[in-house]
Amino acid sequence: MRLTAAVLLGLTFVAAPAAALEYRSVAEAAAVMFDAPSQKAKPLYIIASGTPVEVVVSLGEWIKVRDATGDLAWIEKKALAEKRTVIVTAKSAEVRAQAEAGAPLVFEADKDVLLEFVEAGPLGWAKVRHRDGPSGFVRSNQVWGL
Repeated sequence: MRLTAAVLLGLTFVAAPAAALEYRSVAEAAAVMFDAPSQKAKPLYIIASGTPVEVVVSLGEWIKVRDATGDLAWIEKKALAEKRTVIVTAKSAEVRAQAEAGAPLVFEADKDVLLEFVEAGPLGWAKVRHRDGPSGFVRSNQVWGL
């Protein structure tokens, strides 16, 4: 019995990395977040265009998402885009020319600034682009949505 439990526990840890998180961004100028998957449900708040959200569950034309604050709510599928963004969660995020702490600073982004996710970088880094054009690498612990 112990062997079976140990094998199942081991398989859980092996399978865990395969379950990657799925992120999207809000496509509409402003979208309503609901407490249930229905237009008749209670509206909770409005979420701004470009805001990254983590997909928790998909149910037909509705998707339950988590935002950067950890809040869960339902949003219509049509209000989301495949385009990935991240939001700065640190007081200030340093975007550098290379994925190295000592690399030249390209720009700094204040808390709550949205950046376009370009691609994953080396462990602990992501390549991002500011809406005004500059791009570079940010530490993953300074943003949410990766």
